[in-house]
Amino acid sequence: MNRVLENTLTLILGGARSGKTSYALEQARKAGGTVLYVATAEAGDDEMRERIERHRTERPAEWRTLEAPLQVGERLMSNQVLEQTVIIDCMTLLVSNVLLSCGENAPFEEVRQKVQAEIDALLNAHSKIGGQWFIVSNEVGLGLVPPYALGRVYRDLLGWANQSLARSADCVIFMVAGIPTVIKQASHA
Repeated sequence: MNRVLENTLTLILGGARSGKTSYALEQARKAGGTVLYVATAEAGDDEMRERIERHRTERPAEWRTLEAPLQVGERLMSNQVLEQTVIIDCMTLLVSNVLLSCGENAPFEEVRQKVQAEIDALLNAHSKIGGQWFIVSNEVGLGLVPPYALGRVYRDLLGWANQSLARSADCVIFMVAGIPTVIKQASHA
């Protein structure tokens, strides 16, 4: 199976309901070829189960789905990814999953290292697998400071994760009310 010629990583940021996932799906459809959708969500309650099901119906049936709430990079490396496009939806939940798996009282630096390990593994997988990758993540640093410690830790972890991914990304898109704004675009001369 031929890979797409481009080996690109696009980070799509925005607030809740800003159109991040819809934009990623649209870009994957436009690219054509095969698509792997990596879902980091876990259905912890009925509302989340409904959200997950709604997301499933938005994707073409021929796209493959990999459910990976943790160790996404490692899972990608061990799953013989042959798809030309990979969508990871989303970093927001992946960071939350890491934080919650460590426990509420885990030392901050330990959790930050585990989040960084997830990012490093994702970037390593991208460099080895290749293709067009779209990583969806929320920008949670624009709102109010959370009134509780765990919320502040989460906001900081996700902010650092987004910064790390943005540094490595070829393109960074910020979604506002369904409108994509290019924040970073690498030149491929």
